[in-house]
Amino acid sequence: MPLSIVILAAGQGKRMKSDLPKVLQPLAGRPILSHVLDTAKQLQADGIHVVYGHGGEQVQKALAAEPVNWVLQAEQLGTGHAVAQAMPAIPDDHDVLILYGDVPLVRQPTLQTLLKQCNPKAMGVLTVVLADPTGYGRVVRDNAGNVVRIVEQKDANTKERAIGEINTGLMAVPAASLRKWLAELKNDNAQGEYYLTDIIVMAVRSGMKVNAVVAPTEMEVLGVNDKVQLAQLEGALRAERARELMINGVTLADPARIDIRGKVTVGRDVFIDVNAVLVGDVELGDRVRIGPNCYLRDCRVEADTEIHPNCVVDRAVIGPRNVIGPFARLRPESVLHGDVHIGNFVEVKKSEIGQGSKANHLTYLGDATVGRNVNVGAGTVTVNYDGVNKHRTEIGDGAFVGSGSMLVAPLKIGANANTGAGSTITKDAPEGKLTLARARQVTIDGWKRPQKKPKE
Repeated sequence: MPLSIVILAAGQGKRMKSDLPKVLQPLAGRPILSHVLDTAKQLQADGIHVVYGHGGEQVQKALAAEPVNWVLQAEQLGTGHAVAQAMPAIPDDHDVLILYGDVPLVRQPTLQTLLKQCNPKAMGVLTVVLADPTGYGRVVRDNAGNVVRIVEQKDANTKERAIGEINTGLMAVPAASLRKWLAELKNDNAQGEYYLTDIIVMAVRSGMKVNAVVAPTEMEVLGVNDKVQLAQLEGALRAERARELMINGVTLADPARIDIRGKVTVGRDVFIDVNAVLVGDVELGDRVRIGPNCYLRDCRVEADTEIHPNCVVDRAVIGPRNVIGPFARLRPESVLHGDVHIGNFVEVKKSEIGQGSKANHLTYLGDATVGRNVNVGAGTVTVNYDGVNKHRTEIGDGAFVGSGSMLVAPLKIGANANTGAGSTITKDAPEGKLTLARARQVTIDGWKRPQKKPKE
C-alpha cells in the first residue's frame, strides 16, 4: 500500500522558554525533528509532509536539505486541524502515518508494526502502558480487547482512570477514511480545538476495527515539552548508544559518561575513557584508545592509535599507530600518516604529516606538507597568513626544524635540512644544509633595570 507520512511540528513550545522553536531544540547535537525525519525516511514513504507553524522559517532553513513537503498551519486549531492541512497532497489510496515532531525516539520496527495494523477496514493506534498514566488519555477496550474509544483524564470515571494504557497520538489510518473523519471533527471542547483522537470514536461507529500496538518502552513514545523532558530523552539516547557500542565490543570506562551525537563505527578492542564526545561520522579502527575529555567530529582514526586526554579531532584523518596529545588539536583537512606523534599543545590545520614525523610540543602547523621522519622542534610556527591570503609550507623528508623556528610561508625546507633554533626563515632552505636566521646577540654594559618610585 502506498504510504504518506504526516509529521506535526507546528507547536510553539512555550514551556521551553526559548526563542528556538521546539522541534529545533538540540537532542544529541541535532534538532529534535531531525531524529523523527531520520526514522520516517527509513520507511520509504511516497511522501513526507511536515506541518509547521511557529518559527516556520527557522525550521525550514535549518532542515532545507530534507526531502519533505512543508505544509503551513497558519492557525493552531488542534491536531486534527493540523493533519487536515496536509491532506490535499495525499491520495485516497494511501495509508497515512501520523507522527509528532517532538516525539523523537520512536523506532522504525515499532512504526512498521503499527503500519501492518492499517488496511481499508482497520486503523492502527500506538499506545503505551504507564505506571502513572495521570494526565493522559486512557485507551478503553471492550471485553474482546478491541479499542472502542479514548477518554481524556478530565472525562474519565474512576474505573477508566485506573487504566494504565494511554494513547500516544501516533496512528496509521487509510487516507480516504481519514479525510472523511477530519471533515466531521467538531471543536466543542474546553480548548476549542479539533482533536485528532476524536476520529477513533468515528472509526468504531463506522464499523472499522481499531488495532492498538503497545510500544515496547515508555521512552520511545515520550514527547518533549520542556528542558527537563529534553534532558531525560538525552540521557535515554546516550544510554542506548553506549549500549550499542559495548555490544559491538567497545570497552567504555563509564557508559554514563560518553556522548554519541552521530554514527560511530568501530573495530575490535577499542577503549574509550570518560567524557568523550563523538559527533557526526566517526570511525575508530582496531585497538584505538581514546583518553578522557576528548572531542572527535567527522574523523577517521586508524588501528593502534592512542589519543591522550583533552584532545580535539575535527574532520581529520589519523593514520595507524599515531600518538596524539595530550591537549592537541587537529583541525579540518588534516591528514596524518602512520607512526606520527603530535604532542601537547600542538595544533595542525589543513596539513599533511608524513610517516614517522613528530611535532611534540607547543607548535602550529597550518597549510603545511610535512614529509617523512621530520622532527619539528618546540615552539615552531608555520606563518601561513599574510592578513589576506593563506600560503603553504613544504618540509622535505628527514628535515630537522629547530625549536622556536618561524617558517614564513610560502616556503620550502629541503630534505634533510636543518633550521637553527630561534630562526625566522623567510627564504627556501636548501636540502642537507643548516640554515640560520638570527639577530646578533648583544650585551649592553652599564644597563640598569628600571626601578619603581617609592610611594609617598
